[in-house]
Amino acid sequence: MENKKKSGIGSKFLILLAGILWGCMGLFVRPLNAMKLSSWDIVFLRAVFTTLFLAILLLTKDKNLFKIKLRDLWCFLGTGLLSIVFFNLCYFKAITITTLSVAAILLYTAPAFVMIISAICFKEKITVQKLIALVLSFTGLIFVTGVFSSTQRLTLPTFLIGLGAGLGYALYSIFGRFAIDRGYESYTISFYTFLFAAFTTVFFVKPVNIASTVTASPFSILLVLLFVLVSTVIPYITYTLGLKSVENGQASIIASIEPVVAGLNGILWFGEKLSVRVIIGIVLVLTGIIISNLKRR
Repeated sequence: MENKKKSGIGSKFLILLAGILWGCMGLFVRPLNAMKLSSWDIVFLRAVFTTLFLAILLLTKDKNLFKIKLRDLWCFLGTGLLSIVFFNLCYFKAITITTLSVAAILLYTAPAFVMIISAICFKEKITVQKLIALVLSFTGLIFVTGVFSSTQRLTLPTFLIGLGAGLGYALYSIFGRFAIDRGYESYTISFYTFLFAAFTTVFFVKPVNIASTVTASPFSILLVLLFVLVSTVIPYITYTLGLKSVENGQASIIASIEPVVAGLNGILWFGEKLSVRVIIGIVLVLTGIIISNLKRR
């Protein structure tokens, strides 16, 4: 019982770590966009380099982790195409046409999608505790972003793109859970997720142009490598590992630390303002995360 409890706490920490690292994504996406790389280009770079990193990891760890069954292929197509490709395109586009904060709050409609879909597919209960945690976290995000304040303008295209990011993000938890239930390891799921994403995006980019842009300077190469490691390889492995012991709905609420980190990065690095409203929002998000982790009596 004690080991199971420790495993649960460890899994929640892994999901929290993933959320924190995902919250740093904007620090890399904006400079990459400034290098004249489009959303498609960035998704392609992310997918290719992540696939290479994970391939090396699987080769050194255990070659058997490459094995998957043909009948389970749809799980990885779901995580790779319906989630990663769709989510990344929507989110990266949102980052370039609005603030990091607005992009983040639209992305984090994901926990609601996860909760509803998980209730249908996995019979996870939508409890009062989960709903309270979800409402608190989302309300906190509204405060953090100030999305409804007079200084923020949210157009319909931006809203739909952000909502698409939220749905795509949610689908990773859903298809990832299907793969876990079929006995696949986190490394295997992450590898095939980005492998299929790489194969898909290559048809929408010009690899030669991307390569010349990325290799133009040591800084650009380092930026891409850090982007892949910090905001992709490590968080996707830790999040998928965490899903083994944590329900989808709870995991998505814990990972809602991401937009808080994104908002703080916007303040620290891009001159976005820190106010009492933002502080209240952060407290509400953290309260929602804590409530979601309280033991039900």
